[in-house]
Amino acid sequence: MNAVSIYKSPAGEEAIKDHYNSVLADWPVPKEELVIATRHGQTFIIACGNENGPPLILLHGSGSNSAMWIGDVVDYCQHHRVYAVDIIGEANHSDPSRPDLGGDAYSEWLDDVHCELGLKTASLLGISLGGWIALKYAIAKPAQVDKLVLLCPGGVAPERRAFMLMALPMLLLGQRGVKMMIRYVYGTQDLPQEAVHFAQLIFDNFKPRMGGLPLFSDRELQRLTMPTYLVVGARDVLLNSAETARRIDALLPRAKIKQMQDAGHVLIGLSDEISEFLREYS
Repeated sequence: MNAVSIYKSPAGEEAIKDHYNSVLADWPVPKEELVIATRHGQTFIIACGNENGPPLILLHGSGSNSAMWIGDVVDYCQHHRVYAVDIIGEANHSDPSRPDLGGDAYSEWLDDVHCELGLKTASLLGISLGGWIALKYAIAKPAQVDKLVLLCPGGVAPERRAFMLMALPMLLLGQRGVKMMIRYVYGTQDLPQEAVHFAQLIFDNFKPRMGGLPLFSDRELQRLTMPTYLVVGARDVLLNSAETARRIDALLPRAKIKQMQDAGHVLIGLSDEISEFLREYS
């Protein structure tokens, strides 16, 4: 396990984790908090929902944690046993391990999560980095993935280098620039003020992983024959959403695709339609 310092200071780490704990204290459904061992680090998981329902694994994005699902989890819990998994190496309660993105570590990590939870198969819902990990695992272990839900996933289309050129001047503006950058990433969607505050706290105190996510080949994506729901935002400043939609449409035979014209990289408020998709193929 390659443990690194992923926070800017011990005080910053404490501030992020304290705030995360306050969010978990307000989790809207009864939950269990699990810590399981994997080959690539201890992993924190929030388990909740229908204990007799089909399993659904939630994978958040980069520089984030499972708090992002707090507005959606009630819907998902009605029909599923939900496991909101904190990705290793991110701003959460899992270990600060950051294995090489180019190898098999992240599919091994998620396979260990599957095994430790006693799951034979599960549906995966991932956003951004979480979408990349969901794809990585589904390509490696397609028989163990029932359905895929991908929200602006990485690894399908190139990242937009222009965003970094735009972001650097914003960072020189201090807190005002950080708020501007968060708004660019989220697009025109209405954001809960609490979510903006937490995102800013993380940005101020966390060292995000640098470097782009490896792109999946056509041959890899063609392994995915399970029902798949892709949602992308047309105003995504981080990824080429049109190219993501084009490749998924061309290569995945059972893909349903939605392009949101006014949305950016972070997609919220979709739990109703995602739940409908998951029930449709159950």
